[in-house]
Amino acid sequence: MKQEMRSSGYISGLREVVGARRNTGVMLREEAVLEDSPTAMIAKIRHGLAIGEFSSLASWLASTEDELARWLGLSRATLHRRKKSGQLDATESERLIRVARLMARACEVFESDESARSWLKRPALALAGESPLGFADTGIGAREVEVLLGRLEHGVFS
Repeated sequence: MKQEMRSSGYISGLREVVGARRNTGVMLREEAVLEDSPTAMIAKIRHGLAIGEFSSLASWLASTEDELARWLGLSRATLHRRKKSGQLDATESERLIRVARLMARACEVFESDESARSWLKRPALALAGESPLGFADTGIGAREVEVLLGRLEHGVFS
């Protein structure tokens, strides 16, 4: 059954969490604001997120759908099929959440969406010359990007 193409709200909710943190300085747990426990989020990922989440993240990253598809490891044909079905599969959903969380973390560190976008897309020496989004195509790579963001946040030369 084809689902609606609009976002179920995770990406827009995550953007609101980042904005609230930036505006108030209060560190809110993402689950508290989004009303999702880790168990509920895992269930959503396993079920597959709505394709609208893909579009929301592309918008937040100020990227084309083709760029985001490449960072998520999706071919054009697969993206086309997902748009028709209205839903990502579990693996694609997990990758999308991984990239969204990196964007949220980069927004916290750089204190603006534009600075975060720029940093995520620019090659980094600390990541063997790859962009953070390119390097984050695996869980281990994403973790290294998170570590690098932590180092930058604390002023450690990287």
